[in-house]
Amino acid sequence: MPRTDPSARVLVIVPAWNEQESVGPTVREILAVQPEVDVLVVDDGSGDATAERAEAAGAKVARLPFNLGVGGAMRTGYRHAVREGYDIAVQIDADGQHDPRFLPSLIAELDHADICIGVRFAKPDDPYKVRGPRRWAMYLLAKVLSRLAGTRLTDVTSGFRACNRRAMKVFAEHYPAEYLGDTVESLVIATRVGCTITQVPIDMRRRTAGTASASPVRAALFLFRAVVALGLALVRKWPANFDEGVVGEDGPLPLDAA
Repeated sequence: MPRTDPSARVLVIVPAWNEQESVGPTVREILAVQPEVDVLVVDDGSGDATAERAEAAGAKVARLPFNLGVGGAMRTGYRHAVREGYDIAVQIDADGQHDPRFLPSLIAELDHADICIGVRFAKPDDPYKVRGPRRWAMYLLAKVLSRLAGTRLTDVTSGFRACNRRAMKVFAEHYPAEYLGDTVESLVIATRVGCTITQVPIDMRRRTAGTASASPVRAALFLFRAVVALGLALVRKWPANFDEGVVGEDGPLPLDAA
């Protein structure tokens, strides 16, 4: 459905695990910049006040009883989006690094693609830099996924994404929960079932709270895990034609409305 259609319903899914300091400002900024969207925070088994602060900021909250990781949280969000009849779903991280002002740019691309990725490193003056093994892994993953998708993709591990209802239905059933599966394997699944993928440049920001993990050891571990994730994604079998029927039979997920 074209974004110009005023009846198009957009759900912003925010996976969050122990993000009590940043989730409130993130939700408030999304709603201030894009007041026409709905925001669902998926509290991924947090041990802090993430859920309460998300509600106070104006989001609906789905509480998971224990930590499933980003993949499990996003699958929860996609299932809710499908069951509630949303036309577009957008993933935005809870740490404040994704700028919601780029939302219209991603959504506009869904007029001619099923998935749009907000890519980093696309601008010469982009302050967000990644070097060493992590950068090598991202380059390798982008080359392979570009070949599978039949289009040039440069940042396939970006978590800032928008998708239409067709892709939402695929992800509601098959969104992977393994490390990096939520980014790499999800795109392999999408291409295998015939979804089209595009990208637009975005600006990344520093975390509004907390500390990002970064070290040579972690970078090398990222490289190893990235290769493993890609290998698993390529060898697994996925349906050639996805059935776009109703997802699940157990009704809507329990939500605590703000």
